Amino acid sequence: MAISTDLNSDFLSLDEKERYKKHLTLKEIGFKGQLKLKNSSVVCIGAGGLGSSVLLYLAAAGIGRIGIVDNDQVEKSNLQRQIIHETNTVGNLKINSAQERIKRFNPNIEVTTFNKRINSENVIEIIKDFDIVCDCSDNFGTRYLINDACLILNKALVFGSVQGFEGQISVFNLNKKSPNLRDLLPESPVKNNIPSCEEFGVVGVSTGLIGILQVNEIIKIILKKGEILDGKIMIFDLLNMNIKTLNLKSDKLNKNIKNLSQFEDFYKDNECQDNIKIKKINAKEFNTLYKAKLNKILLIDVREKEEFNKCSIKGSISIPINNLEQKSHLEFIKQESLVKEIFTLCQLGKRSEKASKILMKFKISSTSIEGGMKKINQVIIG
Repeated sequence: MAISTDLNSDFLSLDEKERYKKHLTLKEIGFKGQLKLKNSSVVCIGAGGLGSSVLLYLAAAGIGRIGIVDNDQVEKSNLQRQIIHETNTVGNLKINSAQERIKRFNPNIEVTTFNKRINSENVIEIIKDFDIVCDCSDNFGTRYLINDACLILNKALVFGSVQGFEGQISVFNLNKKSPNLRDLLPESPVKNNIPSCEEFGVVGVSTGLIGILQVNEIIKIILKKGEILDGKIMIFDLLNMNIKTLNLKSDKLNKNIKNLSQFEDFYKDNECQDNIKIKKINAKEFNTLYKAKLNKILLIDVREKEEFNKCSIKGSISIPINNLEQKSHLEFIKQESLVKEIFTLCQLGKRSEKASKILMKFKISSTSIEGGMKKINQVIIG
C-alpha cells in the first residue's frame, strides 16, 4: 500500500514534539515514524460507537488528515458508547460534534467531514483521496459497499464490528494477495436471518476496544511495522474473556469487482434500515396547515426532554424517540390518530423520519416535518 504525498511535511512543531513525546522515544516510531503518521490520511466511515474511539485515537496518534462520514444526529442513547459525543451535542450532526471534539483535543489535525450516507454513487469520490479506509459502519450493505470500493481503488481497509459483548477486527485488501470481506462472508448474514442492527444491544467497552485495535492496525500499516491482521480475523468474547484468531484465504473470484452498479440492489437489500416509505411535509406547508387545523393535529416532538424544554412549539407534546414504543405512548397516539393527523418533529428531521417509521410498524400513519425545528424557526409558527 502506497501512502500519498499530499501531506508532505518534513518537520514537527514544538507543540507536536511535546504532544507526541512518548511516540518519539519508541524505536518503532521515533521522529521519522511520527512524520509518516502526520503525512498520512484516514477516512472513518461512521461516527458512532466504533467511530468514536477510532477518531479520538487517530487524532491522539497524530494522523495528519482525518475524514468523517456520517449523516446521523447525536441521540442521548448514543452516549453510552459513542464517547466522542457529549450531552450538550445531543441533536447535533455527528460529524459536527466529532469535528469539534477533535479540534479541541488536537488542533494540529485537519478534519474533513461528509454529511452523507455512503452509497454506490458517492463512495468512490469520498474515499479516493485517503490512504486508508476504516469501516465503522453498522450494517452489512454498507460494509460490502466499502469493501468493494476499496477493491476497485486498491485501498487498505481496516474492518471492525461489534455485537453485545463480542467484536471482530481484520485488515482487508492490504495487497493484491490479501483476503477481503467477501472471503470472510461470501453471503451476507442478513440474508440468513441475523437480527438487524436495530435489534442488537452492545456493551460500550466492546466498541471502545475494537475501535482502539482498528487504530493500532492503521498505525502499523502506515509505519510498516509489526504483524498486521492481513489474512486473519480476531474475534473477542469480552463476557467470557475469550480471544481467537482465524486464518482467511483469498479467492480470486472475490476480487472480480469491476464497478459498484452491478451490486447496487445487493447493497440496499442488506442495509439495516427498512424500505418503509413515510410521508413528509416541509416547514412552510406545515406552518400553514398548523394554523388552519390546530385542533385537528397531534404534533409529537421526538427530541430529548432537554431539547424540548429549551424550545418547543405551542401545543406539541414531548415523547423522546427512545420512549416512542412504550405501550402507553402507542395506545395514546393510536387513539388520537382516529380524530387527528399525526406529525413528528425533531431538530433537523432525521429522528422524526425514524419516529414515523416506528409508528408505521404499529400501523399508525404520520408525517415527518422536513428540516425539523431549524426550519420551523425560520417560518415562525405563531
